[in-house]
Amino acid sequence: MARITIEDCLEKVPNKFILVKMAILRAHQLMKGARPTIDNIEENREIVVALREIAANKVKYKKITEEERRRAGEEKIL
Repeated sequence: MARITIEDCLEKVPNKFILVKMAILRAHQLMKGARPTIDNIEENREIVVALREIAANKVKYKKITEEERRRAGEEKIL
């Protein structure tokens, strides 16, 4: 599988800061046992899998409103 680049991910996400936040949140989910949404993860670490998922558009960015944030409470939303 080809190397993942930040540019691949930035085509799907508005900016680098959001990309970092998304990748960290998804990597934490994977470390806690979430199933990867892509195949061929081989021996990749969780952060690489998270970036590959973002580049493949399997993990998407959604801007939420303050009301949605309050309703979610402690729940993390990507």
